[in-house]
Amino acid sequence: MFSHRDANGATPHRDQSVPEKAVEEEDEETTPVKVKAGSLSAQVSRADSIPSSSKKDKREDSQPVAPKRFWIDESGEHHHFLKSAKRQEKLTHMVRDFLGAKKKEQADEQQLSLMSNWVDQIKIEKERHAKEKNGGPNATASLVQKYGKCQEIVGRGAFGIVRIAHKADPNDSKHEQLYAVKEFRRRPQEDSKKYGKRLNSEFCISSSLRHPNVIHTLDLLQDAKGDFCEVMEYCAGGDLYSLVLANGKLEVAEADCYFLQLMRGVEYIHEMGVAHRDLKPENLLLTTHGALKITDFGNGECFRMAWETEAHMTAGLCGSAPYIAPEEYTDKEFDPRAVDVWACGVIYMAMRTGRHLWRVAKKDEDEFYDNYIRGRKSEEGYAPIETLHRARCRNVIYSILDPNAGRRISAHQVLNSEWGKGIKMCKAGEEGL
Repeated sequence: MFSHRDANGATPHRDQSVPEKAVEEEDEETTPVKVKAGSLSAQVSRADSIPSSSKKDKREDSQPVAPKRFWIDESGEHHHFLKSAKRQEKLTHMVRDFLGAKKKEQADEQQLSLMSNWVDQIKIEKERHAKEKNGGPNATASLVQKYGKCQEIVGRGAFGIVRIAHKADPNDSKHEQLYAVKEFRRRPQEDSKKYGKRLNSEFCISSSLRHPNVIHTLDLLQDAKGDFCEVMEYCAGGDLYSLVLANGKLEVAEADCYFLQLMRGVEYIHEMGVAHRDLKPENLLLTTHGALKITDFGNGECFRMAWETEAHMTAGLCGSAPYIAPEEYTDKEFDPRAVDVWACGVIYMAMRTGRHLWRVAKKDEDEFYDNYIRGRKSEEGYAPIETLHRARCRNVIYSILDPNAGRRISAHQVLNSEWGKGIKMCKAGEEGL
């Protein structure tokens, strides 16, 4: 039985069955209107419909309407339409507004703001930008011949940068084949031997994985400077982080769909004996049609070899602070699978609330995390999770975010929970399109 909270000292175990309450409360959040598939109105929510009582309104109605990012058709099937480039333009304006509107009384909110983290990242990357913009890989003949020329930058982080490689489609001269090329930086004091070993290790893990919700890694090449470039499928929908950031928070069915895809991918990599160790919205890429794909296995590790039946414990701190599980700070060794599942719970809450739950999951060091520990033990519960309104959803999230790693449920249990089985996933997400 899932623990709704920690009241009465309940201690469910990892191998227990996972039924939840059969009664589900109605969501109070606004949900997209169900409309005919294929019609223009299928791409516009009720809130965006325009009354046509005047000539001006009629003229406005006759104008082409850009499709919304998410809608539900009359059959109950939902659809995603994502455009990364348009989102980046919106985020640029949001950054300006954020920097111009910092007020003292907003301090607490800004500490947990996704925008605050993004602005910090921009500042860190600012010094590197000019060099990378003009540089790019010293492309070898094999890179250009196989995948085309690297052009615009679509992502950057501590690892390096990601560019799009454009190659003419041999079957259709009017179209291009696009690939994502990840250029890896060398870490400080990292010699060529260690650099090569690290990149080959990541490539061995990522290239061995084949699942609709895991990024398809195609190749690992060295450029003329000796730097490594990893070639992957290109996801034109951007990443989950920028999607949540640009929209504040996601629709219930939208967030549920992405969460189910994430848990499917996590269950698969765990079955393969691999833990990600750095799950966060920035490492979840999206296709135009809303398929979610786990990427960046730079911190990934094999906790079980093919011939083994038991998982190895792991040690060491890695990942991004808001998503790191509490046992990473307190235990010498821990199960890396439980660490991944914890991060998935934090990601779901970020999709639903548009903010982080806490800065760091360390008791007595983060007031927001302390509030969570107290809240899950209280009769009232923890407010952000209680706002989810559906009992089955709340119970699973409390069980995912159990500070006791031994009681925390697995990805497989999440998918087989009553809530997990009831989530509707889009066709694109199911097939990785």
